[in-house]
Amino acid sequence: MDDGTHYSIGELARRTGLTVKTIRFYSDRGIVVPADRTPAGYRRYGPDAVARLTLVRTLRELGLGLDVIRKVVERELTLGDAAEQHAAALEVQITTLRLQRAVLLAAARRRPTHEEMERMHRLAQLSQAERRRLIDGFLDTVFEGLDGGPGRHAAARRSMTPELPDNPTDAQVEAWVQLAELALDPDFRGRMREVTENCSADLSGSGSTPPRPGVVAVARDLAAAAVQSGIAPEAHQADPVVRELTARCARSSGRPGDTEPDLWLLQRLEAVNDPRRDRYFHLLAVINDWPAPQPLTPALDWCVTALRIRAAG
Repeated sequence: MDDGTHYSIGELARRTGLTVKTIRFYSDRGIVVPADRTPAGYRRYGPDAVARLTLVRTLRELGLGLDVIRKVVERELTLGDAAEQHAAALEVQITTLRLQRAVLLAAARRRPTHEEMERMHRLAQLSQAERRRLIDGFLDTVFEGLDGGPGRHAAARRSMTPELPDNPTDAQVEAWVQLAELALDPDFRGRMREVTENCSADLSGSGSTPPRPGVVAVARDLAAAAVQSGIAPEAHQADPVVRELTARCARSSGRPGDTEPDLWLLQRLEAVNDPRRDRYFHLLAVINDWPAPQPLTPALDWCVTALRIRAAG
């Protein structure tokens, strides 16, 4: 309601904290309209202009665009609807900024080349569908065509599938970039394929129901117990552990009559002992917010060292 009070643009600036230039700009855009003009042509504003400009200033500070603000002050759009729309837009921007920040932090730590930086940025910006295709390609290489068909390895595929959340942390974004780089590495793909082929062969060759543990599982359990007991791989106390290791792995793989079990087992464990595998599962746990897995490399290192020493002797 107009009470007859009118303000010059200078008085309006003092009451609202906006500059004369800004008020004139809003006036030219039709966001606040002069009630009349003086005989000299100067703009005069009614009392509602103070409340309107205060609202405009608040909405601008919250980041709303002038077109949306004009619709709000003209009641073409409710304040609640405008806030909801802008909050949704901000969510997208925040996600983008967090992705960018994570890539920059990772780059600051890794000191990448220009090519590596471009790849990190590209991997961080992938959509959910693009991330899925990348991982599916990796897992197809690892599992496709193994004995037993896709159903037999479905659980293993799921256990190796990263699911980056809609609002990931910096650590999750950085973990995704590193995991994606591993998944795209042809050498790592080949090594993981070799691991799964060996494991699949162990399961197929055991002939028992339920199947016996594979070579890697046997080595992990025996070496972990030896390490916990303080037995060094070169010590004489490791001899019975190695004998049990070779015997159990030979049975597990259907090779109980092998004349050189130490050599065969050494070759098998050297083939699967890749620290990148532990790295993949560590990154996977970060992305999926799972408990950190127990690394496999220390146990395999113990077994490989013990077997090498005895094979050389």
